[in-house]
Amino acid sequence: MEHCVAIRYDRSAGNRSAVGSGLVAWLVGLTLLALAASFAKGAVAAPSPAGEPLAFAEVFRLEGQVTASGPSGLRTLKLGDTVLVGERLVASSSGEGVLKTRDGGYVAIRPGAEFMAERFAAEGKPTDRSQLNLFKGALRIISGWIGKINRQGSRVSTTTATIGIRGTDHEPYVLLDDDPDVTRFKPGTYDKVNQGGTTLQAAGQSVDIDPGKVGFARSPGKSRALMTLLFPVLLDKVPDFYVPGKFDAELDELSKNAQANNEAELQLHRKQAASCAPAAVAKQWIEQLDQHIVDAQADAIGAMFAQDVRVKAAVRGANGKMTELELERADFADSVVAAVSSLRDYKHRRVTIKGKPVDSAAPACSPIQVVSVVIEQGRQAGKPYRFESEERFVLKQVEGRWLAVEAQTRQR
Repeated sequence: MEHCVAIRYDRSAGNRSAVGSGLVAWLVGLTLLALAASFAKGAVAAPSPAGEPLAFAEVFRLEGQVTASGPSGLRTLKLGDTVLVGERLVASSSGEGVLKTRDGGYVAIRPGAEFMAERFAAEGKPTDRSQLNLFKGALRIISGWIGKINRQGSRVSTTTATIGIRGTDHEPYVLLDDDPDVTRFKPGTYDKVNQGGTTLQAAGQSVDIDPGKVGFARSPGKSRALMTLLFPVLLDKVPDFYVPGKFDAELDELSKNAQANNEAELQLHRKQAASCAPAAVAKQWIEQLDQHIVDAQADAIGAMFAQDVRVKAAVRGANGKMTELELERADFADSVVAAVSSLRDYKHRRVTIKGKPVDSAAPACSPIQVVSVVIEQGRQAGKPYRFESEERFVLKQVEGRWLAVEAQTRQR
């Protein structure tokens, strides 16, 4: 039967005593993790990063009200907010904004528009993709690097058409059957190209749209129109519902340099992603940690753990039974520092070091799980020890440094 170990601090006597068993094993086998806990000032349980929704964009410009709704509820967006894949964005009749997407592009949402990023992945790979669903109203889209490296994977869909892009600045518009403007314009999907080009597909046919042109795919509405009437066409002139938004002057400038900026952002992303390869990060982080232990650098060890690190351990007591421990800084700090200072003849061998993303669908440089089996031996407080344990860490990049936000060890 497993039992807990408690440490009682006797302030009047100025010493510590153990209630239960496993204290020696804790001091020997958990010195490192307990020391990390001693540096976690004001420790707070950190939520697990697993299962977090994918980020699509950040709010770059905003005027009036734009809301986002998803599994976590409805929220009013603010500058700097992250917009997630699967959230439905709705602009009020006087609201509009610009999102900067994770692939370096921009999406301007016009007043009264509704859309969603249904699928999005920006990892700098040929498998990158962007699938936007426009339900009503207008967007202006300056495509990011996805439009360059995977044109087939970059789409805007509506109920009546699909728009493929060719590295572009364009404005899709959905006019619904019950929209007031249908008295002057036909309901359906429009797309105006400012730069580059798009392909409008509907009813099994497609039409290419060049700069300055507008394509149109008619909505069948309630009637059973002939199929040929639903084929996409090029319009003779630009409908007058296309009017500049509040941020279009800035978007015009961004569009001029879009290709160069996209290439620069893509190369920067790929460079950062290479430095975030899970296996390499795990190996480097563990080797640095081991070296700090060998050198008895307590401060350096503590600096590798986040302020809100969670530290747990399972150690084997003298009776052979496992004891589960959750370490707290305030009670253990002095004993742990003493344990490190008394460590002698320390040797270790890493049997395995494995690193993988906590969430395989998350973008590069997201939290990494590290699992390592280590055999350690040495002398502590003059007593020899040798044991094997499995260590698990969750690493998160904070201001360019990988820090452990979770740490667990289990003695084998």
